Amino acid sequence: GWFRRLLHKPKPSSVESSLNTSHSSSSSPSSSSSSAKSSSSSPSMSLTRSIRSSPVSLSDINASGSARWAKSYDVCICHSEVDLELVEELVSYLESQPESFRCFLQLRDAAPGSAMVTELCDAVQNSHCWVMLITPGFLRDPWCKYQMHQALAEAPMANGRTIPVLKDVDRKEYPKELRNLYYIYMALKENSFRQIRDTVVRYLQELCRSSLSRTE
Repeated sequence: GWFRRLLHKPKPSSVESSLNTSHSSSSSPSSSSSSAKSSSSSPSMSLTRSIRSSPVSLSDINASGSARWAKSYDVCICHSEVDLELVEELVSYLESQPESFRCFLQLRDAAPGSAMVTELCDAVQNSHCWVMLITPGFLRDPWCKYQMHQALAEAPMANGRTIPVLKDVDRKEYPKELRNLYYIYMALKENSFRQIRDTVVRYLQELCRSSLSRTE
């Protein structure tokens, strides 16, 4: 008898099955609503991240009200006369970039008849960044060292403003005044030119970002 009763055990009532069904269906909207909630929140989070991490665009750098135009030049090249040919290549490269960098080249841009000290100081003060092309000629030239000291005095702790570039100089000859700054070692000219360009771009982006945040 007990075996027959086991075989004919009644199925769950319709009430129980309906409760189970309603329970399972009610859990699904909550999960979908939570996923919808998370999906609705994720765009705003990703948007926030993109706003914070997005670099200043080229149009922002070139805008008429940009902090870039507060100075006459973007880059001042400090170099020895014996390295003029290499410097002219660097200036040509920078000025042909999409940013159209404004470079100060002493033999080209210095006013005829003006005092050398005045021109060197004005070039440093009126430029955002200073490229120090450190070569054996640079180390022998007192005017190069003078301009280097002027740049360090102008902005001793400004990241990216003073850009040391070593060429044909041993590391132990690296000027002690610049020991707290990383330098670019010019092995392949094209790579070094690109590194200089990227450093100047980063500084101008940070300059414009700071300026925009102050005005908001």
